Amino acid sequence: MIEVDCAAGTIVGFTDGVDARFLGIPFAEAPVGARRFAAPEPRPVFDEPFAASTFGATPQRGRPYPVTTIPEPSIPGDDTLTLNVFAPADGVGSGTAPVLVWIHGGGYVAGSAVGPWYDGAALTRDGIVMVTLSYRLGVDGFAAVDGRANRGMADWLLALAWVRDNIAAFGGDPGRVTVAGQSAGGGAVLALLASPAAQPLFDRAVAISPVDFSTPLDEAALVTIALAGSLGVAPTAEGLASVDPDALQQAVITWGERHPGSEPLLFEPVSGDELLPLPIRAGLAVTGLDKPLLIGATADEFDSPGFAGSSTEPEAETNETTDVAAPRQTDVLFRASVLRTARARASAAAGTWLYSFDWASPVLRGAAHCIDLPFFFDILGAEGVEAVLGDEPPAALAARMHREFVGFIAGAEPSWPAAHGVESDPVLVFGVVSSDSTALVAGAYDAVLPLVDADLGE
Repeated sequence: MIEVDCAAGTIVGFTDGVDARFLGIPFAEAPVGARRFAAPEPRPVFDEPFAASTFGATPQRGRPYPVTTIPEPSIPGDDTLTLNVFAPADGVGSGTAPVLVWIHGGGYVAGSAVGPWYDGAALTRDGIVMVTLSYRLGVDGFAAVDGRANRGMADWLLALAWVRDNIAAFGGDPGRVTVAGQSAGGGAVLALLASPAAQPLFDRAVAISPVDFSTPLDEAALVTIALAGSLGVAPTAEGLASVDPDALQQAVITWGERHPGSEPLLFEPVSGDELLPLPIRAGLAVTGLDKPLLIGATADEFDSPGFAGSSTEPEAETNETTDVAAPRQTDVLFRASVLRTARARASAAAGTWLYSFDWASPVLRGAAHCIDLPFFFDILGAEGVEAVLGDEPPAALAARMHREFVGFIAGAEPSWPAAHGVESDPVLVFGVVSSDSTALVAGAYDAVLPLVDADLGE
């Protein structure tokens, strides 16, 4: 066991002498009853030592999707607003190590912070304190209810405030905090960069396969009305709370199946309130410009032939009216977001550095969504990795990618030039020449410039 005394109280974790782990620490009161659709309430100081030996309950319930690339376990229970701290055992109490705060993906409606791919061992080995956090998902986290939204975003901010106030006791420096995430978690990073309220809570940012979409508050209210109407309840906290949480999650996950041809239900950061006054794209041009950003996407994301739900067909998809190849989901959703973010931050005092992950999985037959994470975390032996990367993923590429990202988290400036969202921007490409190499490529994102120039809107 290993014990720390911090502002939150006494917390007891466990250690093997190299890593120290503190799991399932509640940073907020359980979001149930009257608190379910309210802003998160900070957890009072523990009266007794808190045993941080097991992961806490997850906002994700059951298995919303039968197949996911990342193993994403769910743990039942009400106390879902928790975080996990992984730290070098010999540095506990020092308050000097750089800190990585990780926000998981899942389209803002699913995902879990307790998966084996988010293990912090490789980062603690390199002297970094890692924090993974849970936040409210779907309706509970982002639906516009009774005129308010962004409860999931408020959860991120409260967790970051907890890190600020407590992380020194675990060895982390509260003045050296990097927020990072992938997919919706990458979108969360962009939302935090665009949020004035979040600015004092972190210093650097890493956005992996992010989306830069947000929904205006009035449009979010219409989404809530549509969902509530389909369930036969009022679009209010009281009405939605009357629906079993499992049934509510399934109603969101299966909306497209049950309402073919209808507009999709989008639960995501909502613009127009105190947390996100401007849409993410507009906010990125005026807020967070003093924070260095490392951002990129995989080459194929949702369009790898072996990826579940891939849009790739044997022949290129075309627009029936123009007979012109339609843009890939990969480009519309992710790679355009990367370049658009670089363009929005062109005047940033801190730089924006682009990367692209191009190594093709022999299983998924492309550089698919999520497959870069085992390389980023350097966990090629983790559960579920072989199933998507094959039995010989290139360890040298994992070592190189991990080293680049660790250097950034530790405060180093990347070794390649910053980008500005224009033609021929420099991009560090992982795995472009061979399975264990990187290359600096000018204009690796140029193919999505027409999408960025067209400004597809929110």
